[in-house]
Amino acid sequence: MSSLPPIERSITVSWTPVEAFRRFVHDFAAWWPSATHSIGGPRLARVVFEPRVGGLIFEEHVDGRRFQWGQVTALDEPRRIEFTWHPARDPATAQAVVLTFTPGPTGTLVKLTSSNWERWGDGASRARRGYDLGWGHILNRWAGRTTAGMVAVGLLMRAVSAVMRWSGRSAVSIERAGGELPRVSRP
Repeated sequence: MSSLPPIERSITVSWTPVEAFRRFVHDFAAWWPSATHSIGGPRLARVVFEPRVGGLIFEEHVDGRRFQWGQVTALDEPRRIEFTWHPARDPATAQAVVLTFTPGPTGTLVKLTSSNWERWGDGASRARRGYDLGWGHILNRWAGRTTAGMVAVGLLMRAVSAVMRWSGRSAVSIERAGGELPRVSRP
């Protein structure tokens, strides 16, 4: 497979780099759209982004099952963070994601680059097209901005989730999900 170009997205926010970085990384669980962008949907107990090199990005279900989404590979707080990204897939298929936080005259310019699409294998081009839209949606969500496209995507994702739950396919997709981590005990 030939190399696919990286996805490059950017957004400017009024926050300082320290505030922008904190919101993206340390407050990840508060803003991430886990109802529509998770493996477990209604089974989700929490989403975790461990802000250290080697730290995991994962979701944990109410039954203690955990599924890895990625791993932090580099950290220069509050200027830059790099991580792998492979929700529900084998880590060997991971994209490399880099976020930079650059101060500007009216706030912070945040740039996201997602590369290594050829690792995905079959369907990489289609996945890249979806993620190109998805990363734009995620950055707007993180910045607290709502667009008509975001509303449409949110409604579509909720409808898909409801159909999957109703048909029993969400349980099947969880069973097939890659990246399962050891369970944790829940009281």
